[in-house]
Amino acid sequence: MKLIKLGLISLVAFALLITFISFFFPSHVRISRAVDIQAPKDSVWNRIKDPARWREWYPGGDSLPVIYVYAKAAGIGIKDEKGLLLKDITDSTVTAEEFGAARSRITSGWQCYEGYRPGTVTIQWFMDFRLRWYPWEKFSSLLLDKRFGTMMESGLEKLQQAATKK
Repeated sequence: MKLIKLGLISLVAFALLITFISFFFPSHVRISRAVDIQAPKDSVWNRIKDPARWREWYPGGDSLPVIYVYAKAAGIGIKDEKGLLLKDITDSTVTAEEFGAARSRITSGWQCYEGYRPGTVTIQWFMDFRLRWYPWEKFSSLLLDKRFGTMMESGLEKLQQAATKK
C-alpha cells in the first residue's frame, strides 16, 4: 500500500512539475520564412492575394479545393472540413485564418517588401500559433518549426519559380 501511495504521489508531483515548466513556454509562437524574388511586385502579389492561384505554389495546393464566397475565391480547403480562409488583404500583407477547428488558433500571413535590388521583392511567409496552457501543446511547440518550416520553404520556392517563369 505504501508503494502504491508513493507511486501516485510521485506521478502527481511529476505532472505538476511538467505543467509548471510548461508555463515558461510562450503561448504565441511565430514561424517565418522569406525569399527574394526577381520579378515585378504585381506578378508575385497577385499570386498571393488570390486563393484561386494558390494552386501554383501552395504546398499540396494543386489538389486542394478552392473555397468560394459570393462567387469570389476566399480560401482553400485542406482536409477534414478544415482550411484557410482569407481574413485581411492590404497593399503589403495578406492574412488567412484556419477554419473548421473548434477554435481557430493558426493564422498564416504573407508580407511583401521592396527588395534590396531594383526589380526584386521579398516575400515573408509567417504562421502564428496561439497555444493553450496544456503542457503537451506547449512542449509540441518545440517541433512546429521542423513540421511547418520545410513546407513553407518549398512553397516559397514554388512561388519564386512561378513568378519568374516567362
